[in-house]
Amino acid sequence: MHLDVLDLRQFYYRTRLGRAAQKSVRDQVVSFWPDARGEAVVGFGFAAPLMRPYLDNAARVLALMPGAQGVMPWPPGGDNVSVLCRETKWPLPAGMADKLICLHGLETSQHPDAVLEECYRVLAPGGRALFIVPNRSGLWARRDATPFGFGRPYSLGQLEAQLRSHGFEPQRNRAALFAPPREGRFWLRSAEMIERMGRKMSDSTAGGVIMLEASKRSYAPTRPGLAERVRRPLRILDGAPQPARCDSR
Repeated sequence: MHLDVLDLRQFYYRTRLGRAAQKSVRDQVVSFWPDARGEAVVGFGFAAPLMRPYLDNAARVLALMPGAQGVMPWPPGGDNVSVLCRETKWPLPAGMADKLICLHGLETSQHPDAVLEECYRVLAPGGRALFIVPNRSGLWARRDATPFGFGRPYSLGQLEAQLRSHGFEPQRNRAALFAPPREGRFWLRSAEMIERMGRKMSDSTAGGVIMLEASKRSYAPTRPGLAERVRRPLRILDGAPQPARCDSR
């Protein structure tokens, strides 16, 4: 089930560990997408902390928060762009989003297939989606004192397979949160250094979270037998008596 928005806000904005985690993940989001000038950026779950870099130049920024989680006004001190929605039916037209960020929206959902269907629906052709989930082999998924200790953690292969089954094509992947989820002063002061070292050792599979960028795949229907039926179209007159051939000679 989804975490409560008050607990998420408390972690990401009121604790030193949460602020360090926010920075680590957001830095990697920006490395994926340095700029969103003139584009529509949509977040689902609790993606708001990661979208602040796009407020100044994106054409539109929207933070969708599922009803089971709750909503908070965001950004502080600015015009509110957060919206409470049903996780299975977003109040957005099809193909609106050029960039889509999903954080704490997939692994905690009781309807992940429906969430991915909505992600596919609202993403524009040529757009990109970024899914951020707990790494099942990482330390953060094993500690329920952080939001990454709740819900279903993923391996990279599991996430890729689930996205492909819903019409996405995985493009690039990366990891974040290499530092252990500890509040100690030493670990917090060393977090950036540990992140750099971790990415040099394994930038795709280690770390506390997996980040997978995917594109929207457009393809013809592949129902069994469809191609054969197209190659052999129905002939209404097959079997009917053929008219006599007229010889003009």
